[in-house]
Amino acid sequence: MKEYDIFVPLYYNNGAPIESLKFQDLQEYLLRHFDGLTYFPQPNKGIWRMGNVMFHDDIVIYRVLTGSGKKAKRILLRLKERLRRSLQQEEILIVTRNVGVL
Repeated sequence: MKEYDIFVPLYYNNGAPIESLKFQDLQEYLLRHFDGLTYFPQPNKGIWRMGNVMFHDDIVIYRVLTGSGKKAKRILLRLKERLRRSLQQEEILIVTRNVGVL
């Protein structure tokens, strides 16, 4: 089984908050393609460095589980590009893990 975490920024790069409708659309998209999701609504802080510049971001995390890794990867790669464009981001982080369920 695969687990995917999708790190979604709360603000555009200009500091304006991302509209709640975009988060609702994301949730609907994930529910169309996966059997369920977990949403971590508490803001998390992301900090990273590119060259000599330190970046800070406030993010939320969506998690999905699936047994079909190849299909999920295709879906999530399309989602990543869609989010990059609609949220005006350089990158969207999606982390994958192999998991077992008891």
